[in-house]
Amino acid sequence: MKKPAILAAAFAATLLATPALADDFPSAISVSGEATISAAPDLAQIDAGVANDAKTAKEAADANNAAMGKVLLALKGAGIAEKDYQTSRLSLQPQYGQNKSTGASPVVGFRASNRVTVKIRDVTKVAGIIDTLVGAGANDIGNISFEVTQASKLLDDAREQAVADARRKAEVYARATGVTLGAPLSVSEGGAPMPLFKGRMAAAPMAAGGATVAPGEETLSVTVNVSWAIKTGQ
Repeated sequence: MKKPAILAAAFAATLLATPALADDFPSAISVSGEATISAAPDLAQIDAGVANDAKTAKEAADANNAAMGKVLLALKGAGIAEKDYQTSRLSLQPQYGQNKSTGASPVVGFRASNRVTVKIRDVTKVAGIIDTLVGAGANDIGNISFEVTQASKLLDDAREQAVADARRKAEVYARATGVTLGAPLSVSEGGAPMPLFKGRMAAAPMAAGGATVAPGEETLSVTVNVSWAIKTGQ
């Protein structure tokens, strides 16, 4: 009959010990800080190509090779380094007609196409390069994008600003609740920093008077989650 008394005493001791264990866990204020940084892009990328139709595959391929040769020479003449343009797609496909009497689809010719991706390291020259490509015979231009090459440094600046924003918010909560802000306990970045916007070509390159291009700005956003220790009775 002594066992129930022993168990009751042990249970009471556990209850008394619980507050002491809770004291081992520091109180904290957890907040999120945000920051965004915008910068003008310093690199542009253009995807341009030529397409040629002919009766035979050889005729189409020969015509396409000659046309792309003129485009590449034009790029070189415009000061684009060879390392900054690269073939991105090359194709030769049959073209089918329609035989109304039999319903068959005979081959009536071939289309050869060649596309090249061009990097432009001076975005002020984008419109001029587009005009050069069109003048050299490029009849398919698209997928124009802009980017900031020093995004990592900009993101580091944004991270510092985001932490400062988190501290500001934590201090507001600390004052409102009558406590003092202590040292940070943990810092984590909320998700991968991503560009919020990228500039795009504003008008078709075939428009009269040359291409119209709007690089815009790229905005980088960072969110950090910070937990701060708090001190009471200060």
